[in-house]
Amino acid sequence: MQRASRLKRELSLLTTEPPPGITCWQNENRLDELRAQILGGAETPYEKGIFNLEIVVPERYPFEPPKIRFLTPIYHPNIDSAGRICLDVLKLPPKGAWRPSLNISTLLTSIQLLMAEPNPDDPLMAHISSEYKYHKQLFLQNAKEWTKKYAAQ
Repeated sequence: MQRASRLKRELSLLTTEPPPGITCWQNENRLDELRAQILGGAETPYEKGIFNLEIVVPERYPFEPPKIRFLTPIYHPNIDSAGRICLDVLKLPPKGAWRPSLNISTLLTSIQLLMAEPNPDDPLMAHISSEYKYHKQLFLQNAKEWTKKYAAQ
């Protein structure tokens, strides 16, 4: 019950006052399955890309974080080929930083920030991480190509 009323409130806020570059909606009539889109930030290799994400809200939300993954392929050191995201706020303590006071809007904003500022020291994709660290131009070129190929509208 708590989950349903909280999710309704969050979705209503995401609809009326979405964070810049982010949209989120219910997938069909299922309250526990959401979809989101994040626009690639200006002056990042993801610029002009539209990235689709899937959000699965667990039964124990907000005491457990939602599972979020990219449906659109993205070339990024912290996001793997299955779309899984390495980000501390998506995991429970002690390894993660999820707190019930966080919400879906905060998570999507954190993911948008991670897209603009990768963390090569905590990678899911080791080869992309070392490319980001040691061959930045090549990383930027590859990320732009993937954005054009998979996220251009």
